[in-house]
Amino acid sequence: MGAALTRYRAIAWIVGVVLILLVVVGMPLKYGFDNPVVVETVGPAHGFLYMIYLVAAFDLSRRADWPLKRMLLVMLAGTVPFVSFYAERRVSAWVAARREERTPEPVAS
Repeated sequence: MGAALTRYRAIAWIVGVVLILLVVVGMPLKYGFDNPVVVETVGPAHGFLYMIYLVAAFDLSRRADWPLKRMLLVMLAGTVPFVSFYAERRVSAWVAARREERTPEPVAS
């Protein structure tokens, strides 16, 4: 599950940064200054990266045995600016808690 978490964390950050670039820079340029160049280049990149994010989130959710609702909420986190960063922290905490549950107690001699 460690490699799946690492993949998810990396793509969550990438998708989050690209989405913020799209919303904070691209949208004002397009609608305020009639310059769609950022939206035209970053928009499709975000769409492609979001598909990778969905695959990574699905892979991690299956390995961590999450309920469907949690999986869907994590998947949706890549569509709202800044939420993917929050989701990444929560997911990391869930996985860490799950690892602690599975770690057996040392046997005292």
